[in-house]
Amino acid sequence: QVQVVESGGGLVQAGGSLRLSCVASGRTFSSYTMGWFRQAPGKEREFVAAISRRGSTTYYADSVKGRFTISRDNAKNTVYLQMNSLKPEDSAVYYCAAGQASVIYTTTSGWNYWGQGTQVTVSS
Repeated sequence: QVQVVESGGGLVQAGGSLRLSCVASGRTFSSYTMGWFRQAPGKEREFVAAISRRGSTTYYADSVKGRFTISRDNAKNTVYLQMNSLKPEDSAVYYCAAGQASVIYTTTSGWNYWGQGTQVTVSS
C-alpha cells in the first residue's frame, strides 16, 4: 500500500505561481510513475502532468505546457508541480497519483494510488 499526500495549494492572483508537493510513502518511491491531475467543480478529473520513475521523461497536458513543470526527488520520496503564469481556469483541486505501470497514462484508470487533493484557487 502507498500513501500519497499533497500540499502547497492556496489562493493566488492570476499570473502568479505556486508549487505543489506530493510525498509518497510505502513501497520504493522510485518504482512508481507519478502524476498530477485536477478536478474543477462540475467537471471530470483531468490529466495535468506526469513523470517517469527516474525522471527522464515528462508529459504535459496541452493546457499547461510551457507554464507547469513536474519534477521528482527520489531521495525525498517527493514529486513537485511548479505552476507559473497561473490563470483562473487553473483553479481546481489538484490530485497526486502514483502508478505501478512504466508507461504514462492520461486517464485516471491507469493510476493505482491517489492523494486527497489540495485546492488551488486563482483569482482574476
